[in-house]
Amino acid sequence: MLLPLLLLLVAHAPQSADPTLPPPAAIARYTVVGRGVQIYKCTAQANVFQWIFQEPEATLFDQTGAETGKHSAGPTWTWKDGSALVGKVLQKSPAPDPANIPWLLLEAHPTGATGALSRITLIRRSNTQAGQAPATGCDAHHQNSLARVPYQATYTFYTENK
Repeated sequence: MLLPLLLLLVAHAPQSADPTLPPPAAIARYTVVGRGVQIYKCTAQANVFQWIFQEPEATLFDQTGAETGKHSAGPTWTWKDGSALVGKVLQKSPAPDPANIPWLLLEAHPTGATGALSRITLIRRSNTQAGQAPATGCDAHHQNSLARVPYQATYTFYTENK
């Protein structure tokens, strides 16, 4: 009798909050879909070969399918109006499907012209699809080669409620 009760309690235990969710006071200003590649380099560290993340390379699209900007090394997001942000990871959470790259919450720092991204303080990467480093193919014969792994993610840009 105790086992069914214990199973029932475990099945209905509250799920832990997603650490990549922004604070409640944050206001979502823009949500875009990034489609592109995650670039990895085959590198030897202590005679162990592994794929090491280098940079993203993606185009950003709004809900209508119009191109709004680019996502690149830094990590950097650049809007078509010239405004840009560099992000610093604050929180990281495994994607619900381990085949997908993690979800992130990033602190945003404006670096470009005044524009749409100038007041953004947080960026969330969620709903990721694919993008993980290859599981094989990194060895002495492929050292320094690059793997361009297709991915897609939702990027939500937030401002503070002031």
